[in-house]
Amino acid sequence: MNKPTSLRFEAIFFDMDGLLVDTESIDFKGTKEVFASAGLDLTREWYIHEHLGKGRSVSEFLRENGVAEHHIAELREMRHKRYWEYLEVDATAIDGVPETLQKLYGKFLLAIVTGSYRQSVDIIMRKTGLRDFFDFVVTCEDTESHKPHPEPYLKALAISKKSKETCLVLEDSGNGSLAAKAAGITCYAIPDEMTKAHDFSHVDKVLGSIREVPELLGV
Repeated sequence: MNKPTSLRFEAIFFDMDGLLVDTESIDFKGTKEVFASAGLDLTREWYIHEHLGKGRSVSEFLRENGVAEHHIAELREMRHKRYWEYLEVDATAIDGVPETLQKLYGKFLLAIVTGSYRQSVDIIMRKTGLRDFFDFVVTCEDTESHKPHPEPYLKALAISKKSKETCLVLEDSGNGSLAAKAAGITCYAIPDEMTKAHDFSHVDKVLGSIREVPELLGV
């Protein structure tokens, strides 16, 4: 007999951008502005399908448009600064996130596994007040490879000391969910406005809202 879901899972790994906080629209706005200053038009389609969907970096977009490496470094630095400025003003938790975390807290190990830099995480956690819910955070600075490579989730497994069979990943993008499944972990997708057209045929469930999670886990 299979164990009830609430007993089977011991840890939940959350993506951050687009799942806990609406940062993807903020990042796109800031990146588009910075690239426009260099005469480049970053389209919403490229950002959604190539960056969020396939994990391609914006540096690849710049190279494809003939930007020299030294200028790419300058634009990336400008992009980071603009994004952090916007986060200080606009970072807010997605509807249902605080209530969901309150229901899960203390019943599961909770962690964030994100492709963002630690400074972004620090700003977001300070602005949203969500930090105390999480046992640890894995950022892009903690791994050599990034989503859709499984390393970020394998790193989370190692830190948690849990088996992959007892862990659940919550992701909003095709890119992130591919990383979770490549690591052999159950993954529920919760697409947002920017990722709803991604291919989620490989995930275990597709949910309409993070509010559905506690009931699915029996809490």
